[in-house]
Amino acid sequence: MDLVQVMRTTFACREFLDEEIDDEVIYRILDNARFAPSGGNRQGAHVIVVKDREKKRKLGQLCEPVLSIYAAQQKAGEVPYNTIKPSAITQQEIETKSGHDFEMFNKLDQVPLLLIVSIDLSEVASMDKDLNRIGIVTGASVYPLAWNILMAARNEGLGGVLTTAVVPEEESVRKLLDLPKSHAIAAMIPIGKPVQQLSRLTRRAVEEFTTVDSYNGNVFKS
Repeated sequence: MDLVQVMRTTFACREFLDEEIDDEVIYRILDNARFAPSGGNRQGAHVIVVKDREKKRKLGQLCEPVLSIYAAQQKAGEVPYNTIKPSAITQQEIETKSGHDFEMFNKLDQVPLLLIVSIDLSEVASMDKDLNRIGIVTGASVYPLAWNILMAARNEGLGGVLTTAVVPEEESVRKLLDLPKSHAIAAMIPIGKPVQQLSRLTRRAVEEFTTVDSYNGNVFKS
């Protein structure tokens, strides 16, 4: 598939057909994705291909309380898990679980392919570690790989979605998957043959998020 077409059509897929993915295809996806850049080319990322159905099921269960909070905050009009605006939701609102689709996570054991992507924190330069805000720079050494995986899957006629709902339960995942102490979970990526292939995505135009010389500068246009 043409690169531009892949970039413009790699959508967040959460519904998959019940079709297995051959190891040869999985290997090809990862073999292409591995050319993602990382800080200092240290390549500190690790991918766990989770095949065990019971482990998949447990990973889905670990996401449930996290998603309940997410759903309640979203229903209340909040940006879920936001680091700037504190949440005002109650425990009762959390327990309703309304407003969010749990189906994929409830059936995670049925997902054809499940990947856990982690990053060795001892191998990354976190340039923002001393700033008085949540750190994001570390992700630069792992999320290009995660996105390459999704694009490589799209190129194979497959679909997937980058999820982070399991991250708050990192210690439980560490025990389940024998993840080293120095590794942080960056993403959980379910992949499979989409029930429906999307070919047209809705995104903001360049003019809506690009300015010249300052945040309040003139809108950048071609």
